[in-house]
Amino acid sequence: MPQLLEEDHASVAVQPSGTVTLVFTDIEGSTALLDEIGAEAFKEALADHRRALREAFGAHSGYEVDEAGDGLFYAFASGSQAVTAVAQAMASLSEGPVRVRVGVHTGEPLLDPPKYVGPDVHKAARIMSAAHGGQVLLSGATRELIAEDVLDLGRHRLKDFAEQLSLYQLGFDRFPPLRTISNTNLPVPLSSFVGREQEVAQVVSLIRDEAARLVTLAGPGGTGKTRLALEAAGELVSEFGAGVFWIGLSPVRDPALVVDTIAQTLGAKQELARHIGDKQLLLVLDNLEQVVESAVELAVLLQACPNLRLLVTSRELLRVDGEVVYPVPALAEPEAVELFCARARIEPDEAVVELCGALDNLPLALELAAARVRVLTPAQILERISQRLDLFRAGRDADPRQQTLRATIAWSYDLLSTDEQRLFARMAVFRGGCTLETAEQVAGADVAGLQSLLDKSLLRRTGERFWMLATIREYARELLEGGTEGDVVRRRHADQYVELTELAYTERFDRGLTWVRKLEEEHDNLRAALDDLQDRDPLRYLQLAGALGWFWLARSHFAEGLRRLEDALASPIEDGPLTARALTSLGSIDVDETDMLSRHEHSIQLWRTLGDETELAVARDALGWALYMRAEKSQALQLFEQNLELARRLGHQALLNRSLAGVCQLLVATGEFERAEPLALELHASTRESEDVSCMVSGDHYLSDCAMLRRDYTLAEQHRLSALGTTLVIGDVMQQTIEILGLAFTAAALGRDEDALRLEGAVDTKWKELGVSHAPPLSEAWRQRDLDPARARLGETRATAAFDEGRAMTWDQAIELALGKTSAA
Repeated sequence: MPQLLEEDHASVAVQPSGTVTLVFTDIEGSTALLDEIGAEAFKEALADHRRALREAFGAHSGYEVDEAGDGLFYAFASGSQAVTAVAQAMASLSEGPVRVRVGVHTGEPLLDPPKYVGPDVHKAARIMSAAHGGQVLLSGATRELIAEDVLDLGRHRLKDFAEQLSLYQLGFDRFPPLRTISNTNLPVPLSSFVGREQEVAQVVSLIRDEAARLVTLAGPGGTGKTRLALEAAGELVSEFGAGVFWIGLSPVRDPALVVDTIAQTLGAKQELARHIGDKQLLLVLDNLEQVVESAVELAVLLQACPNLRLLVTSRELLRVDGEVVYPVPALAEPEAVELFCARARIEPDEAVVELCGALDNLPLALELAAARVRVLTPAQILERISQRLDLFRAGRDADPRQQTLRATIAWSYDLLSTDEQRLFARMAVFRGGCTLETAEQVAGADVAGLQSLLDKSLLRRTGERFWMLATIREYARELLEGGTEGDVVRRRHADQYVELTELAYTERFDRGLTWVRKLEEEHDNLRAALDDLQDRDPLRYLQLAGALGWFWLARSHFAEGLRRLEDALASPIEDGPLTARALTSLGSIDVDETDMLSRHEHSIQLWRTLGDETELAVARDALGWALYMRAEKSQALQLFEQNLELARRLGHQALLNRSLAGVCQLLVATGEFERAEPLALELHASTRESEDVSCMVSGDHYLSDCAMLRRDYTLAEQHRLSALGTTLVIGDVMQQTIEILGLAFTAAALGRDEDALRLEGAVDTKWKELGVSHAPPLSEAWRQRDLDPARARLGETRATAAFDEGRAMTWDQAIELALGKTSAA
């Protein structure tokens, strides 16, 4: 009889169309519950839970779409009816043993009676999968249709969906972090993932094993190590509280840069082991083979960080204690055939099966061969590649799969014309890809040649940049180095990037932000040029390193800049402008070095001798900040004021802005706000259109400080919001924390006490990540003046809850709160 009643509920409702609210349910921990209460009791509990859901959903005109496993799939014509039905169902199940999780999303799925199809269906299911037992999650589309109070859980990425999605919780109970892939930078693949379910499960199981903290996915290029690592890592994001982060190492050639690259990815402002500490963190290091010497340093990092796990892809074993090796196999035959046919867009036949076997079912080999289907049938490809396999083989001790991959690439290379072959080899000089214009200038490329390499899958293009897969670039690089053009092409490459950085250095005042973005995009090529010049042409190496100093400082590439500049200055090859420039940059980056002041003084002496007043002012400005960092405030202020007078005499607006910023900083730090404010107004007016990244934020920042002193909180908030927006454009995280803390002060003063303490909590967490031990003195004074009363008004319980909510936020959520709710109130 109960089953008849359930069927009656499903049959009464009419399948809704158009805008539909979809509801997915599932039982959390059903296997554990079965073990706990036994099969008979579990069967009864399962039936009771379905009955409760169907009664509640049916009472609000819900249409049952499907029953799958332990869950139900319903559709409602009304979002409010759907949420009301879910709330009623959850209330009826609250005292039972079954813990149900629910996902609700509103969209326009396509009708496929009696079901639905389309991305909205998958999105609703993914939302449900992100929830915990007892938790109901709503999409932003559903949130807009209901009147109930909900908890904003911020923006999240769901598996298989590239865009971020706003998620909300029905009710205000506390649950663990959502099972989303938000706390990660894992790239979203552009192509579908075929097969590998067993391998993914095995890798996930290894990483979960307490004894396997370093897992290496080993195998030759083309076996699919990278994609397997990506899929496995995506399954584990919810299990690592501090996140899962992807570090692509294919452009890196210096083992000493591996830890720096990790630190840069994580935003570490201190020694990496201290930054990670005891955080639960999974790092995916992709393509480690060319910097395998870094394995010892990585092992030390693992020892220092007890909850850190590493998932590494490499063609070479790391051979350090604790390494667990997972040899990545070729695809199984059905998966290989499926992959080939998906990429070639053809139906499988016997020739396809035989071709996949001849390619050892290697993913990259299949991708390359599939690209030929536009001009050759699978049988023709099989005939040609069979001829080539025996001609391109490595030694007897080489991995046979590497032999096959080399033969596959060699076969593709042999199909090129002579001009295309030369271009293919020349393009290997670009370590981080390149634009069309740079390919033309350095590699002698033309549009037709690049298009041909793209069509043959030997070159790829993302946006305006052309690039090669690491394995293919390695093959092309061997050709370049073994030919007669290698030295010439590398010289043209180095010349190109020396010229580029010199132009950037010249324009850093007027177009600094534009150039920072451009140089960051070209950073791997800049490293390649530096590597080439270091031994071959030390004077040009000094020139390039010195021209990059301001960029390394602006983008916090401190360790790399320090090492490069020290290397460049190691031999006394020149005692003129190139040395002076490098000394100025090195002193600015290495603020803790005991020789910092002497370096600044040496550069100032050189610029004075050379008679370059602009560079002299820049060097004196750098010395002023160095003195400020050493708490020598009176000397720093005197120097900034002298620089200000010089900048006005020279009529150099950028130098004037930098000097104004320095003077304002010292006046604010010493409490002389009346003197600081007119200078801050001048700075604000002159930097509105500025791209000088060293002072773009300064005007708004100091005007907000001055307004705070006068207790003009509305004006202070306006300037602070503007300053925060500028820091987001620049990408300066530390300055973001300072501006958001300022917004916490203004929020409290303007009566938004809970938001104020949430922002304070978020900044507290971020400072711990950045290694900041204490706030600036003014911040401490304003914390007592503005935040302590906010705590008193809320009471200890509410104040602590708000602060803890802020501490649990992601930094993106904190920024959204600061920009959205703060500015809208």
